[in-house]
Amino acid sequence: MTATENSFAAGVVLYERADYAAAASCFARLADRDPRNPDVVRLHGLSLLRAGHPAEALPRLARAVNLAPENPLAHLHHGVGLLEIGRYARAAARLRRAVTLDPASPAGWINFSSALLAVGQAPAARAAARRALSLSPDLPDALHALARGHAAAGDMQAARAGFETLLARQPARLEAWIDLGEILFRTGNMRLGREAMHRALALNPQDSRAAANLAALSVVTGDIEAGLSSLKDIVAADPLCAPARLNLANALLLEREAGAALAALSGQAPPGREGRHWLAHRALALMLVGRPDAARDALDAIAQPYGDAAILVASRRMHLARLTGDWPSCEYFAAQLETFIADEAAFLFEHRVMAAFDLARMRGEQGQREAAFALWQLGHRLMRRVQPFSRENFTAFVNASIGMFARVAPHPEQSAGAENPVFIVGLPRSGTTLTEHVLAAHAQVHGAGERKAVHELITALAGPPLQARSVRTLAALSAAALDAARRGFLAALAAEAPGARYVIDKMPANALHLGFLAGLLPDAKFILTRRDLRDTGLSIFQHRFFGYHPYAHDLGDLGFYMREHERLITHWRHVLAGRLIEVALDDWVSDFPGTLARLERFLGLPHDPACESFHQSRRHVRTASAAQVRQPINASGIGRWRAYRENLAPMIAALEDTQAATPPNF
Repeated sequence: MTATENSFAAGVVLYERADYAAAASCFARLADRDPRNPDVVRLHGLSLLRAGHPAEALPRLARAVNLAPENPLAHLHHGVGLLEIGRYARAAARLRRAVTLDPASPAGWINFSSALLAVGQAPAARAAARRALSLSPDLPDALHALARGHAAAGDMQAARAGFETLLARQPARLEAWIDLGEILFRTGNMRLGREAMHRALALNPQDSRAAANLAALSVVTGDIEAGLSSLKDIVAADPLCAPARLNLANALLLEREAGAALAALSGQAPPGREGRHWLAHRALALMLVGRPDAARDALDAIAQPYGDAAILVASRRMHLARLTGDWPSCEYFAAQLETFIADEAAFLFEHRVMAAFDLARMRGEQGQREAAFALWQLGHRLMRRVQPFSRENFTAFVNASIGMFARVAPHPEQSAGAENPVFIVGLPRSGTTLTEHVLAAHAQVHGAGERKAVHELITALAGPPLQARSVRTLAALSAAALDAARRGFLAALAAEAPGARYVIDKMPANALHLGFLAGLLPDAKFILTRRDLRDTGLSIFQHRFFGYHPYAHDLGDLGFYMREHERLITHWRHVLAGRLIEVALDDWVSDFPGTLARLERFLGLPHDPACESFHQSRRHVRTASAAQVRQPINASGIGRWRAYRENLAPMIAALEDTQAATPPNF
């Protein structure tokens, strides 16, 4: 063997050992001596590519093709390089030539499948992956390519089975765990999807894509602050992670922070599927900041076929048509959306849910009540898959709460500071946000919004908060445990606004835990908001809440939940005399000054005229009532249920159940 042959063999060994930098140096020396040797030039370029230097690699890989135009490996490796830098159409052409020259190479078909996926040719990509698997039935890369092909073609069941088969053989395959997790999210299986992402992070704790998926799940399930914080950290650490930037922009759009979303989507959109989603999100952000022409340009820039971005494009086109008064186009895209929402396989689960509620809102605004209600029902049917509700479990929780917290601490003396916390509680959409917003305008009051502190504290002390066994655990806590919990809770509350006389915690669901809170915090006071339960139920059903609201997804369950909630509130009303004040939405409408004065007396606050112009406050509101609290008090939310009386029949029947322990308060 000659010295050149020895050096070539040594370079191959270094490459196979994944010592790509050393392999690149070895092949570079050989290329200096023999610059027209296609194998040397090709392997020099491939080593540079694997070492993370695509700009240097691509010219050499292209030169290898020119030197050996009939060599399938030259076309294959140049195609791989083009794939890596996002030049997908050229990669597909180069890889098509590679498999034509060597149709028996599984590697060629696998990479050809990847390129076809990237340019949106899902059926052809799946066919290429099947060809690879037929050539090498046990090849993990071929299994992975076929599972991805199934997913792109909309066959979620086959995709899931493919990834699970692959992972049974190669449980340390990081990308397959992430792909499986995304399939599970896409089909609404959030719990197993979360587990798959955690498996991926166990293999590589620094993986940005897996971390971004988990952070996005936090946003979808209601913990928007935690999700946003995580996504910002991921983007700061890995600014080139397109999934993290996309998820961050989506979370910011949910918060209506359009300017920040545009910043997250700055620069050139990535190629392929991510780029289509990128431009669709950018279009929505541009509409929200009042730039419809720029939004149209962003939508026009999305390359077809749209793939699973089609539902986003239709939604953005519909909103753009509404903004510009183009009603025929608006209806055209609305009809598209109705078809896409019903498609079980082609689109992300979350996008289908959001599209259902967006389209329902538009139909409601157009006065098409039946169409709007049907879409709300569709959206809730989807959500019910991932948030099942157990009437038996909730009744057991209510019974345990009434039984274990039959007596609580007495009425507190008037005091000031964080030692005297205030909770605004009630059913969602019952006026909690309005009441907090009015009081937060007071100079001595800070509205902390919907804090998760109570939920987290109960979870830490007793387990899942809405379980009867957790109630019993809480009731049996020692004085020492309660003292430690009290100190930590009050310190965190005071830190929300140092110096404020009152910090308000406005989580509606805290209404379920008033017995525990009254015992934990003897100086706490509680403001209960009330509204006609039929109006409350309608409003709940019309909104897609981010968070865990399983009772909301079936009208019968919703009526049952509100009736049981009312039964528990009746108990709290008896045992919290003097510490609980009730404020109905009607009170604000019929006598705003008197209602405000009553609350100020309850809290021992001097009158502050700023509370009367609460709607002019610019404080950030994260709830579904954000738009309403920017307006003066009005009666628009009172009696709306009557227009939907027949649609709401299952809910009203559950509310009026003669077997109920406590009649509903209408």
